[in-house]
Amino acid sequence: MKPNLQNSITIFKALSEITRLKIIWLLINMDSKICVSEIIEVLNEPQYNVSRHLRILSKAGLLEENKEGKWVYYFIKKSDGEFMQYIKKAVSVISENDMTFEMQRCKQLLLIREK
Repeated sequence: MKPNLQNSITIFKALSEITRLKIIWLLINMDSKICVSEIIEVLNEPQYNVSRHLRILSKAGLLEENKEGKWVYYFIKKSDGEFMQYIKKAVSVISENDMTFEMQRCKQLLLIREK
């Protein structure tokens, strides 16, 4: 299904802010669900900012959430739509060099969570 013009604009606006773009990049490239506290630590952002950014990304239809106990985990919304596949591909090819610190920190936190 192709999104209408307004939905497309909402998605592009959501991705036009660097913190939100980093969140989406991490979720795509780490291929893992990530909770708010992990995003806070990886991006070194206050909780209220991260929550606001996650809300905007969710409203744009980019994220889904799953509550497990007291934790809420976010992950990229599954979509078979061609438009969303292009969006994911465009975000995923952003250079890892620009996200080195965030990627390493996220991997560390995911390893700690697994233990």
